[in-house]
Amino acid sequence: MQSHARGHLVYAASGILAVHTERGTSIVPANRVAWTPAGFTHYHRAHGDTDIRIVFLAPSLARLIPDHPAVFLASDLAREVLLALTGPRNYDDTAPHYSRSARSRLLRVLVDELREAHEQPLHLPEPRDDRLQAIARMLYETPGDNTSLAELGKTIGASTRTLSRLFRDELGMNFYQWRTQLRVYHALVLLADGHDTTQTAYACGWANPSGFIAAFTNIIGTTPGRYRTSRQTTTSGRSAKSKV
Repeated sequence: MQSHARGHLVYAASGILAVHTERGTSIVPANRVAWTPAGFTHYHRAHGDTDIRIVFLAPSLARLIPDHPAVFLASDLAREVLLALTGPRNYDDTAPHYSRSARSRLLRVLVDELREAHEQPLHLPEPRDDRLQAIARMLYETPGDNTSLAELGKTIGASTRTLSRLFRDELGMNFYQWRTQLRVYHALVLLADGHDTTQTAYACGWANPSGFIAAFTNIIGTTPGRYRTSRQTTTSGRSAKSKV
């Protein structure tokens, strides 16, 4: 766990990255950018062959983007700026030597691109209530578990009505929406490890691949098959980690 005096952007040029803060977990597939504001305690976890790029922002730029952890889709221009700031196109560990003014211009372009981007629904909020935390622990360990909220409530001694209210009030979504996001996060990890769509669907609790494909596409914006194909293309030759 760590925190920084400056907010920072973490870019997954390839692979899958999870950014954990006290607010929850941001899921960062390839070509997404995670933003962690200054002062947030956090840690990163990479899955698969992941190329991580980190860029810190001065307060004057950080104030232009959200004051909470968020994930953005990287535009083509944002991606190229991130790669330019953190290392050459051959992905070695030597960052280019830009002048201070040139670096400032690139950072401003990057922030402008993120301000135009929509936040991605890839942040899984962390429950604070003990009862929700107990449910979260069970489902983190077995994301494919199809136990209903009523049955989970019996296990921990809480009514369905109480748990539904807690999910809505604390996390801003219902139980099934939260579990679907958790499952898609787990699916991204399995896909990064080389599992195919059908294997991943059943492992994450879907009764058939078509239901999984629909849920995955709704959250990630592309099908699991296309995501695996694009990931295999972008991971070729990329394994360095660098920051600026």
